[in-house]
Amino acid sequence: MNGGGTMGKIWLVGAGPGDPDLITVKGLKAIQQADVILYDRLISMELLDHAKEGTELIFCGKLPDRHFVQQENINEILVEHAKEGKQVVRLKGGDPFVFGRGGEEAAYAVQHGIDFEVVPGITSGIAAPAYAGIPVTHRDHGASFAIVTGHRKEGADEEMKWASLAKGIDTIAIYMGVKNLPYIQEQLLKHGKPPETPAALIHWGTTAKQQTVTGTLTDIYDVAQKEGITNPSMIIVGEVVKMRDTLQWFEEQKAAGIEP
Repeated sequence: MNGGGTMGKIWLVGAGPGDPDLITVKGLKAIQQADVILYDRLISMELLDHAKEGTELIFCGKLPDRHFVQQENINEILVEHAKEGKQVVRLKGGDPFVFGRGGEEAAYAVQHGIDFEVVPGITSGIAAPAYAGIPVTHRDHGASFAIVTGHRKEGADEEMKWASLAKGIDTIAIYMGVKNLPYIQEQLLKHGKPPETPAALIHWGTTAKQQTVTGTLTDIYDVAQKEGITNPSMIIVGEVVKMRDTLQWFEEQKAAGIEP
């Protein structure tokens, strides 16, 4: 990690979906060599144990509708430390460029003449269903795959997007969508997604707290309410959810007391 000269460098590091073992080798090296780490709520705290002695740790966690540190402040903190010649790691759950605002942080670094590097991470839209026994693509059940945010609002453009998702995509992975699940159901059904389409919610995917519930596009919200499923959860909609019946390896191992 060499930013060159006296100027530091910013590393946008994907911590992966929750299981600390799923961080990349390059991401782990960045943590080990950082002078400052700004970290989010959804990362595994075990990853911070790899930081060297004296590393400054700054919590930037966010909850739905409540930001402990505003994004603008995070951008400024990253740049301020890098200008002091420090190696700065922005440790983000999943992947920095998948609903992680890493693009904004990178652009801010460029504006201020700071070197940066992106270390991709495994995103929850792929990892959580994998741990739940749901492949996001399958030769017989799903040849196309989309990742979308659940924070979507009404409007003409949104109608077109929902229509495209409902009619043109086999598997839909929806981030941060539990709160808006009734609206998501309504839009997909309205635009032609069959009511019997399998659906799943995966709560705290890839962690010891993982809980998965399944149903159909019609009843998945009722199932989630009954089981008390809240954020953080991934929503998966598509025929691939059927594969869980035979592939749910992680939760079976957990129930048997076997560590993956």
